[in-house]
Amino acid sequence: MNGAARPPAGLLVWLAGGAALALVLALTLGAVALVALRAEGAGALTTPDLRALRFTAWQAFLSAALSVLLAIPLARALARRRFPGRGLLVSLLGAPFLLPVIVAILGVIAIWGRSGWVNDGLGAIGAPRIDVYGLPGVLLAHVFFNLPLATRLILQGYAEIPAERWRLAAQLGIEGRALFRLLEAPMLRAVAPGAFALVFLICATSFAVALALGGGPRATTLELAIYQAMRFDFDLGRAALLAALQFALCLGLALLAAGLSAPAALGPGFGAAPERWDGRGGLARAADAALIALGALFLLSPLLAALLHGIPGLGAMGAGVWPAAGRSLIVALAAAALSLALAGALAGLIVALEARWAPAGRLTEALGLLTLAVSPFVAGVALFLALRPLISPVSAALPLIALVNALMALPYALRLLLPPLREAARDYGPLAASLGMGAGARLRLVWLPRLRRPLGFAGGVAAALAMGDLGVVALFSAPGAPTLPLYVYGLVSAHRLEAAGGAALLLAGLSFSLFAAFDAWGRARDPA
Repeated sequence: MNGAARPPAGLLVWLAGGAALALVLALTLGAVALVALRAEGAGALTTPDLRALRFTAWQAFLSAALSVLLAIPLARALARRRFPGRGLLVSLLGAPFLLPVIVAILGVIAIWGRSGWVNDGLGAIGAPRIDVYGLPGVLLAHVFFNLPLATRLILQGYAEIPAERWRLAAQLGIEGRALFRLLEAPMLRAVAPGAFALVFLICATSFAVALALGGGPRATTLELAIYQAMRFDFDLGRAALLAALQFALCLGLALLAAGLSAPAALGPGFGAAPERWDGRGGLARAADAALIALGALFLLSPLLAALLHGIPGLGAMGAGVWPAAGRSLIVALAAAALSLALAGALAGLIVALEARWAPAGRLTEALGLLTLAVSPFVAGVALFLALRPLISPVSAALPLIALVNALMALPYALRLLLPPLREAARDYGPLAASLGMGAGARLRLVWLPRLRRPLGFAGGVAAALAMGDLGVVALFSAPGAPTLPLYVYGLVSAHRLEAAGGAALLLAGLSFSLFAAFDAWGRARDPA
């Protein structure tokens, strides 16, 4: 074996990694197999089921198309402009991703709802008001959530174009359409299909947005139909059939996007920061400034509205908010810990396999990312079907919610931990082996100090996502014992909007505090 690629910790890696991989496969491929078997007796799809399928595919396609099409000019403007506060603005693009969905929905309603700022302005000038419920509201909320994600992905694509290509284009006097065709279009062909597929998957498995803004049966998604079949009709066969159908839709789109993506083929560079010489004219500067200002206004105004509407309601939240917050904190911390454990074990296994046979490592990495194709409700339905003969799933609600949320956060954690672990194994593996370091010593002295920063960031992301979950929580949560997102939704349903605003502000504060605490731990100097 090549010593530079020696596995991190011997037998411990194989046992822990194998157990983690088995759990992931059981909750992904096993979940799909279970719901497929259970769906055999579910009968044919009904007209409402087909309507939900059509609406799911249509709204996800429109949401992904709008998000990517709007992200391209916004990312282009940010890529070629430098201004005070640019770094902060780019960082804030990650805020909607970490913001609990129900909080963001309240912010969107405060801006675009029937009594929102936009409709008040339209009413003041005598213009017709906007109806935020139904397809328009679903699209609006999804673009709010996913425009920042698509922008960050495309902005990263711009950053990967070698600086030498921009310099050569400037020397040859290539500008305008020719510059776009030669440099930007190849990058977009490589990045945009993946961004579209990711946003499509997120929107196709969206639950809270359709629940809060759907507005009726015409705007029912498959995810919402699965929830209704299980929670209200208790029709497990129909729920299983819909879950399998949703998985097939998501997997098909992911495979299609993989086939459409192509390498940018821009050649290597020396890693210098790219400098743009195009767009120096006054009209181009004004257009980019307008795009950046409008994008910031669209993304930040709901956050500001949620803050302003939440402050007056802090005193009206009700006594039930604190037990609900406690349950959410338990779920968030457990999900973060389990997600990090799974990601760390899988990353160690992948590095160990790559040292012996690289294709095995790549296959294991692909299997570890399978949760991208399985929605939380698919895993939730499978767990419900598997546990129902043994125990009441509702009685084990919090552990099940934490488990599913850990599974959903696993791809992000794995992508964060795997590169630094590979680098550490390559750089320090031979030295650790020559010193005869055992598994515990390697873990404490070699791996953890170099993984602390990505561990903190990944744990913060997992905790924030689990804290704001309003998907599988609605399926398993026991009556009278809601988590904080479900408590907020209950206040909204009861039209106690002031109290809901206060509870939503508390939820947002807890989510960002969890992320900040994990991230600060990761950035702190390692005491060892």
